[in-house]
Parts: sequence; structure tokens; C-alpha cells
Amino acid sequence: MNARLDPPTVGIKPLRVVIDGRNQDLIEVIDRGLQYGDGLFETIRIHAGQPCQWRRHLERLMLGAGRLGIQPPDPGILEAEVLSLTQTLDHGVLKLILTRGSGGRGYRPPESSAPRRILLTYPLPPDPEPSWRTGVRVRYCQTPASMNPALAGIKHLNRLDSVLARREWSDPAIAEGLMLDPSGALVGGTMTNVFLWDGNRLLTPPVEQSGIAGTVRALTLELAVQMGIDCLETRLAPADLEQAHGLFLTNAIAGIWPVRELAGQRFDLNRLPWILLDRVQQSAHTPG
Repeated sequence: MNARLDPPTVGIKPLRVVIDGRNQDLIEVIDRGLQYGDGLFETIRIHAGQPCQWRRHLERLMLGAGRLGIQPPDPGILEAEVLSLTQTLDHGVLKLILTRGSGGRGYRPPESSAPRRILLTYPLPPDPEPSWRTGVRVRYCQTPASMNPALAGIKHLNRLDSVLARREWSDPAIAEGLMLDPSGALVGGTMTNVFLWDGNRLLTPPVEQSGIAGTVRALTLELAVQMGIDCLETRLAPADLEQAHGLFLTNAIAGIWPVRELAGQRFDLNRLPWILLDRVQQSAHTPG
């Protein structure tokens, strides 16, 4: 028995779907990704037919597979499938899903399973603002982010925290919502990592207990160090954001989102370290 992969409710249909190297859009209903969220995913920007930041995405996928005990795909085969799928796509989005595969009822994974690779391509979504330089409006979410060090950092399929948080607003002028953990510490956005600029240093929440180790987050930290900008992964609370010189968000598809307003508080975008932001934005959208 099979289940059809329905397009997202927002109406954006996938351009193509490839499952285990074949053009098809059906999976077994007993797939453990569907049954239990037993799997991983990566969302990758496509530029000129090539996946951007591919190495970072692949490394995180392999890290997650090891964490969950899922047999990872052969990197060469996976890359060949990705390039075959994206080579005619000038700009777009690739969603890569890896599940443990099909299994019987019950949480215990089968002794042996055949992991399933699902690749979907989408058109590039329109930016919520005319330009990434104009900044975005952001709010806080009431839904708390879960804390679990066994799952923190990786992009597992259990994203109900973000689903519930994203349901909290429908105003298209609000680009993102920030989530706190149960103790009130900042974790990140529903789909972004958060950076605070205090005028001298970059500060960002750690991802050892909660949140996602974003690919552009890693790129930002790496480039900042190369440019001699101090970086600190530390606990942040809303009070820290209120005192910040500036904020920006990172995401594999958008790259950089400078924050011009958070929960009614305005930020002067001119106070951000644009020499770093420009370089991150350019590198985030570079294939490789």
C-alpha cells in the first residue's frame, strides 16, 4: 500500500520528485518517516543548477544519520542523483529527505531496513521584502522549543515545535518568529538561526541542547573568524536582544535576513557589520 506525497498546503507544488533514484511520487504508508518522523531532511538552495553549500549539508546529513543509527546513503550516488535532478534548474530549492525506510508497527526499528532517499525540487520562493538589505519584521512565538541533546543540531523530521509556532501568525509582513526554550532562553527562529551584534562581537545561541546547527550559521561563524570578528555562542534572552546594536537571521534559502523590527522594537540596520553580512550572503548562495 502506498501514500502519495501531497504538495504543501500553501500551494507550492514540487517541480520534480525522485525516490531512490527513480521518478515517482509514491512511498509505502509503513515508511517510518511517515509513521514516526524517523528520518532527516536538508533544504538546499539551487543556483545555476548546482546545490549551494553542498558540503555542509552533506556533513550535517551524515552526522544526523549517525546520531539516529540510519545507514547513510553513498555520498557519490546521492550527489549524482542531486546533480541530475537540479542541472536544468537555474534557481530553486531542493528538499532532501532520508528515512529509515519501511518497517512494522512499533517504535523499535527493524533489525535491517533499506533507507529511503526522497528528493524534491521547488521554485525559489519570493522574498517577503523587496531586498534583503531592507530588513524583516520578526515576532516572538509562544510555543516553546523542545530541549533534547540527542536530537539538537540535526534536522530530524520531528518539526512539530516549528509547525505549532508558525501557526501563530498569518500576517505576511512578519517574516519569522523567534522561539525560546522552557527556561526563557533564545533558541532561534522557526526556520532560522539568530545572531546578535553588540557593536564588537557576534553572539548566537548554542545548539547543544536545542535548535538547529544551520549551514549558514556555520558559514557565518567561519567567515567572522577569518575576518577577525569575535564570536561567542552563549545563552541569550529577550532582554539581551533589547540591548543589541542589531540582529540578523540566517537560513539556507534566504541567506541573511537583517532584522529591522522585533516585537515592535526598531533596529538601525546601519549599525550591523555589513562587511560580514555581504560576504556571508554572497557565499551562502555560491554552489559548492
